[in-house]
Amino acid sequence: MTALAHVPTSAGTPAGPPPPPPPGRHRLLPYLLLLPAAAWLLLFFALPLIQLAAASLYDPAGSLSTGYAMTWAFDNYPEALQAYWPHFVRSFGYAAAALVLALLMGYPLAYAIACKAGRWKNLLLVAVVAPMFTSFLVRTLAWKTILSDNGWLVGLLRDVHLLGADGRLLATPVAVVLGLTYNFLPFLVLPLYASLERLDHRLLEAAGDLYASPVQAFRRVTLPLSMPGLIAGTLLFFIPATGDYINAELLGTPNEYMIGNVIDSAFLVRLDYPQGAALSFLLMAAILAVVFAYLRRTGTEEVL
Repeated sequence: MTALAHVPTSAGTPAGPPPPPPPGRHRLLPYLLLLPAAAWLLLFFALPLIQLAAASLYDPAGSLSTGYAMTWAFDNYPEALQAYWPHFVRSFGYAAAALVLALLMGYPLAYAIACKAGRWKNLLLVAVVAPMFTSFLVRTLAWKTILSDNGWLVGLLRDVHLLGADGRLLATPVAVVLGLTYNFLPFLVLPLYASLERLDHRLLEAAGDLYASPVQAFRRVTLPLSMPGLIAGTLLFFIPATGDYINAELLGTPNEYMIGNVIDSAFLVRLDYPQGAALSFLLMAAILAVVFAYLRRTGTEEVL
């Protein structure tokens, strides 16, 4: 081994390890690699957020034609909350109801794909993701057709007497919750699948050898090991569902409008930029509070 270490190379110089990079360049390399992403976030996230914060403090008496004056109008926040707090409650209520419904369907689906699908696994994953290949708007319009008063679903429910003769699904809270569940279900299923797919089945066999029932094995082994995917999936589902407005716009009525509909109207219809910006920040603050409370409850607050 010692002789081999001194064998000369083709250039006539002894072979050896490459020289280390200069210390300064080596330390700066990770930061240089992060520079493009940091610049992107600064340009398209931080700066618009700062502008939105400034707009929320404009004088509400201004307009696009006359301009807005910066008067540090912090009263825009309590006034916006007082005027539209029912929409905040409705948004979180609809998102929570849709999340529960998605969990009841998504967890068994993710478990079946990860643990029972066998050679059909890839096909089932494609089936979960395939609806996302089309426009969000098109998918919601499809649900408007399915839930229409003359559609097959309402007819079936009337035939089995789950709906009255004049009963309907469209333009109701049920329609909005169903639309939210359908549109955001893949965001819950895919992280769950990723956690369950890594599950060591020998642990389930060991639980059975220790006389655990299937329910006990699920509660003590499967559920705890799938918690990272469950937490990630619930957040990826709940956050966009709370701020959504397309489902309430197309599947509901003004009585079902969520806070996203109010923000959309403030910016694009009423042109009340201070109120729209204030409502946007209130929504972000409320979602962050719920997320931190949820992560603290599940013992994963270090994720953020």
